[in-house]
Amino acid sequence: MRRSRQSRSAAYLTLLHKRNPMSDAPSSSLPLRTWKLTLSYDGTDFRGWQVQPGEATIQGELQAALGRVTGETPLPQGSGRTDAGVHALRQVASFQLAASIPADNLHRALNRTLPASIRVLEARTVRSTFHARHSARAKTYEYRIFRGPICPPFLSRYVCECRWPLDLDALQQAAALFTGEHDFSSFAASDPDLTTRELGDVPQPAIGGEPDSRASALARSAVRIIFSSAWETRQTESGELLVYRVRGNGFLHHMVRNLVGTMLDAARGQIQIDEIKEILAARSRSAAGPTAPARGLFLHSVEYDPDDDAAAEV
Repeated sequence: MRRSRQSRSAAYLTLLHKRNPMSDAPSSSLPLRTWKLTLSYDGTDFRGWQVQPGEATIQGELQAALGRVTGETPLPQGSGRTDAGVHALRQVASFQLAASIPADNLHRALNRTLPASIRVLEARTVRSTFHARHSARAKTYEYRIFRGPICPPFLSRYVCECRWPLDLDALQQAAALFTGEHDFSSFAASDPDLTTRELGDVPQPAIGGEPDSRASALARSAVRIIFSSAWETRQTESGELLVYRVRGNGFLHHMVRNLVGTMLDAARGQIQIDEIKEILAARSRSAAGPTAPARGLFLHSVEYDPDDDAAAEV
């Protein structure tokens, strides 16, 4: 009989531990190494990134997988806390391990024990100063809208369906108004725990810029810098996709989804393009449009300075 996947995984992990023996608790004499993981995940069945008691989360699954593979359970720090139902193409996580496990082995072992909806794309050691969130200099998000008559079931988990007529020129004009430095209070979630959510997405200078006190001041406010903001059309076998891509130095909780909801209102003629400037100036969530569904949002990529992201010296 063929062995089950669990038994094969258990046998693999047993072999891995024999090749790289370690105790249940890391020895204090072993130096800690800083790891950087690049992850991709389908967020549909998870309650977001951050660990929550009794809930399946990306951070929780990754921490548990590290424990099964290495015997150590550091809490991985993500570049940002994606919400329930939000996906990632290239999320970044960092943590420290005492285990002297080769990068290729850790990479393979994690993918064997993680759920199939979470994949490790890359695992490597980096300098001890690297932190997935604090070292990030820019992020790119994508929001995907399906424009066909019938959304295929295999696509519906990853797009927002929109059957209304849309003015694509209005979409582009609206998107362009968000570029530059603005106070995005009108597009931030009005959660009571707002300051601990995407406000933790600390704005840093753009790649090549110098850290300064201004970056810290931005982190304590709702001011963010958007480097690019635009829509594009992609043709698929099933229908047309409208894709919003936005790159910035940081994002507030629900910010991208609230931007999309407001732009869709403009494209449907429910608000005028000129009103977007007034919405930004209002600095009030009630002034902006609705929050677009989580399933259409992807964390596309995270950028770091080359020096921060450098490989650890061997």
